[in-house]
Amino acid sequence: MRHLMSPLDFSVEELEKLMETAGDIESNPQKYAHVCDGKKLATLFYEPSTRTRLSHEAAMLNLGGSVLGFSSADSSSAAKGESVADTIRTISCYADICAMRHPKEGAALVASQNATIPVINAGDGGHQHPTQTLADLLTIHSLKGRLGNMTIGLCGDLKFGRTVHSLIHALVRYPHVRFVLISPEELRVPSYIRTDVLDQQNIEYEEVVRLEDALPSLDILYMTRVQKERFFNEEDYVRMKDFYILDSKKMELAPKDMYVLHPLPRVNEIAVEVDNDPRAAYFKQAQYGVYIRMALIMTLLNIEV
Repeated sequence: MRHLMSPLDFSVEELEKLMETAGDIESNPQKYAHVCDGKKLATLFYEPSTRTRLSHEAAMLNLGGSVLGFSSADSSSAAKGESVADTIRTISCYADICAMRHPKEGAALVASQNATIPVINAGDGGHQHPTQTLADLLTIHSLKGRLGNMTIGLCGDLKFGRTVHSLIHALVRYPHVRFVLISPEELRVPSYIRTDVLDQQNIEYEEVVRLEDALPSLDILYMTRVQKERFFNEEDYVRMKDFYILDSKKMELAPKDMYVLHPLPRVNEIAVEVDNDPRAAYFKQAQYGVYIRMALIMTLLNIEV
């Protein structure tokens, strides 16, 4: 039995196979419409979510399976003080596979250690968000035809952004990937990512404050929102939230073949006018998220077509 806690749980070869399956699902959806008949996915979401929860549910329904679960801690026995370990032991009696989002780092790992079904980490605090990373990798690969030999700009909340942390971990395994880390001083990427991941593996990167300085050299720009829920006080959030706004004027500085990704939801860090730019790929990214989660569910359930 396998779980997905981190994007590193799959080798580069396994990720390639996963992306191949996702590509085939996109081309031949009917071929996969009943592969999970009779299977159930439990979605245990202790934090609010739109895309991650619904895309997992859509993925299972597209495969012919069914879904059960809760969408907030308040509507679960966590409100009564039940532990994650006890919840997952119980859910293992009801479902064949589980996707869990939790505000505490390591909660999904605790679940995986107590489950008798595969557990997917659908985001744990500011730590990891591996299924979003799988969607990001599939999007980049589909748009650019490769995952190596490129410069990736990561912009916004690099301190608390779990999507950023997971993506860095995943991309350093590909050759000649260079990062431009674009953030205010207060939201720089954590030192452990800088030291233990980038420096240790001799990955080329630079840290800049101005988005305009980075744009001309990028193959991919990965925008993130400043996350209100990760801040300890309102004042700091208000000061940071409008630090970066990508608009049409700034897009003029970017290469014609640069694509803009965003894990969503956006607040105001990408102006609505950018949606009409052919390089805006964030809604396509959300669609790819369904295909890759379908491939993941099949893989963890050992289902082959």
